[in-house]
Amino acid sequence: MAELVTSDNRDGVLVVTLNRPEKKNAINTQMWIDLRETFRAAAMDDDVVCVLLCGAGDNFCSGVDLASFGEGVDGEEHPFESAARTVVEFDKPMVAAAQGVAIGGGATVLFHADIVYVGTSLRMRLPFANLGLVPEWGSSYMLQANIGAQRAAELFYTAQWIDADKAFNAGIAAAVLPDADLFEHALAKAREIAQWPVNSLREIKRSLRLHHLPAIDIAIKAEQAGMERQAGSPENIEAITAFMEKRPPNFRKNKAG
Repeated sequence: MAELVTSDNRDGVLVVTLNRPEKKNAINTQMWIDLRETFRAAAMDDDVVCVLLCGAGDNFCSGVDLASFGEGVDGEEHPFESAARTVVEFDKPMVAAAQGVAIGGGATVLFHADIVYVGTSLRMRLPFANLGLVPEWGSSYMLQANIGAQRAAELFYTAQWIDADKAFNAGIAAAVLPDADLFEHALAKAREIAQWPVNSLREIKRSLRLHHLPAIDIAIKAEQAGMERQAGSPENIEAITAFMEKRPPNFRKNKAG
């Protein structure tokens, strides 16, 4: 069986690949565990200077695999929560290369990359409002910290699709590349970073990131509380039912009278 998350150290650049292309790299429970362990190991390994996160095939990540939604480990924190925290606390530079779909968690993880490059095929979406849910991964803070409160609010409230040009113009992406050139460009930039001393880069990232961490922690706690209230709510059930029935959701049908 193929590894669901692969890692390959290329002269100090750890290329971490979401490797489930037949499912558009949708993340199941095992992949959260693998991501957590990969980032934990990378943080401890001084031979890893920079991480490059990408997706196998034509897509970056279509978010949580609905078939594994609700799976957990009995008596323990859900692997998503520990994986998200490990990425948030990762103390070395992280570059991301995203093309094709980047939806939900497949989009919000990008807000924790230090530099994001996207391919022209990018189709990103923050589908929380249209699922009757709330953001996750501290994205309710990180997106507005990255691009400003009004732009972030527009993207969250409308759940609109974001193409490569909009991602660049909003400040989500540092550059747009042809899909065929995306990986090599991102790898070259990661190698440019990885030539420098790892501890210097750690201290630079700490100085860039440290003042954000308390706000990220507050956002994550607020998101988790909101998710507990909304998961399984009438709005959430209607959104999932509509998706399964391949129809537009009707969030007003129970509001009359």
